[in-house]
Amino acid sequence: MGEFEIHGTVADGFAAVREEFAAAVAAEGGESGAQLAAYVGDRLVVDLWAGDGVGGDTLTGVYSSTKGAATLVVALLVQDGVLDLDAPVAGCWPEFGAAGKAGITLRDVLSHRSGVIGVDGGLTADELADDRVIAARLAGQRPYWRPGTACGYGGFVSFAIVGEVVRRVAGRSVQEVFEERVRAPYGLDLYLGLPEALEDRYREVLPGLASPEELAAFWAQVPGPQSITGIGYGLDSTPPLDQVAFLNTRRTRALGQASAGGVGSARGLAAMYAAAVSGIGGRAPLLTPDTAGEFAMLHSIDGDLVVGPQGRYALGFQAKGLRYTFLGARAFGHGGSAGAEAFADPHSGVAFGYTRRRFSFNWSYPEHDRLAAAVHRAATAS
Repeated sequence: MGEFEIHGTVADGFAAVREEFAAAVAAEGGESGAQLAAYVGDRLVVDLWAGDGVGGDTLTGVYSSTKGAATLVVALLVQDGVLDLDAPVAGCWPEFGAAGKAGITLRDVLSHRSGVIGVDGGLTADELADDRVIAARLAGQRPYWRPGTACGYGGFVSFAIVGEVVRRVAGRSVQEVFEERVRAPYGLDLYLGLPEALEDRYREVLPGLASPEELAAFWAQVPGPQSITGIGYGLDSTPPLDQVAFLNTRRTRALGQASAGGVGSARGLAAMYAAAVSGIGGRAPLLTPDTAGEFAMLHSIDGDLVVGPQGRYALGFQAKGLRYTFLGARAFGHGGSAGAEAFADPHSGVAFGYTRRRFSFNWSYPEHDRLAAAVHRAATAS
């Protein structure tokens, strides 16, 4: 079997998805590996993989797609009446109220409007692996803009705030609730804390490939480490955060921090979103229509101080209905730095999961658009 061979299955009517996946893998040279999975309702209709050493059950770092899993935990606790989105964070965590943060609510944090995207002096990679350490550092930090006045993505820290609220109010960590309420009942290959026993299924994330000229042109445009963008992406620490190395470190995978420390497969991502909105395995959907509607509602859509105009958010989730205009207006999900992508579209019933092991050198993943469109076309045609 060659390294460019496409493995797995597609349902009748989804052959074009297989062809699009093959084209995406070939464009990357084939050796680094990728996975694609999709549900329509409760039916797995796409289950594909390719690349050297990559199988359907291979696990790799999903980076900020982790935020989708953590947000699902918050949605379940809101649905249960345990969490109040509009209660000040300082109400359960008094230390967080310091330095002008007393009025910040959980809704502000989930919609990236808190202004708390890092700490002065930066956080080391070791600190960024642990939500509890991040939270302790953030408690005394002054926001980088007046809370509520602007949106800005805290790529590696925002869900440490969420996690501390969950721990103090629910008495359990985000990781524990996800394991008990979501991952274990559905047998999902998506982990916020990868067990040692599954380490043999993990495949390292690989750096992007580019010519010296491409790299020089790219880095000439990268904002400085002390800029808002630099702080939001952890570049303000010494040394600057190496995103590739981040999830290739066992400690990060073991702790599964809620902003970017998750490990999983395309099957796991797609199944999580299918379980959330459609239900799988004969189970009812995890979210009621009211809860799904609240968390899919657009919250921050007028540009992002960290990532630019493409940063548009629902509540905790990215606004995928704005990202992919062929989807319904209430589509929601979350992508990740190395090229992971995942979402649910309640209108069509599509749940989508994609992983790849190699970063793009410029964080551009045009195959997302083509793969998502191919899945949606096949789903709505059938």
